[in-house]
Amino acid sequence: MRPDPFQRDCGSRQVIDRIGDRWSVLVVLTLADGERRYGELAERIDGISQKMLTQTLRGLERDGLVTRTVHASVPPRVDYALTGLGRSLLELVSGLEAWATTHLPEVQAARARYDTDAPRRQPATTRAGRR
Repeated sequence: MRPDPFQRDCGSRQVIDRIGDRWSVLVVLTLADGERRYGELAERIDGISQKMLTQTLRGLERDGLVTRTVHASVPPRVDYALTGLGRSLLELVSGLEAWATTHLPEVQAARARYDTDAPRRQPATTRAGRR
């Protein structure tokens, strides 16, 4: 049977969920230039909690996109790096980053227009407070 991400039980949907997750995208982009320590990842990705970074790294490692290397030192040192499979995502996520930064002004303008027009889009009954 051919993978079909539109089917809820298809593994390809889980892969899309993983690589489409904002934290996964940012981790992959951060690891594009080489391996990084956990603290370096946490410092670079503003707003990610320790819990989310740990979960994201574990998921990416489980899916074969990231390797985790523990170095015998005091204190222990752990490095994360993209695997070959993870590197194959770089063109995709770099394109997404480029698109987002290039088109940000247009998206912001569209949001402003939408937010200004939002009251006119609501049905009359909800505007009056009745449902």
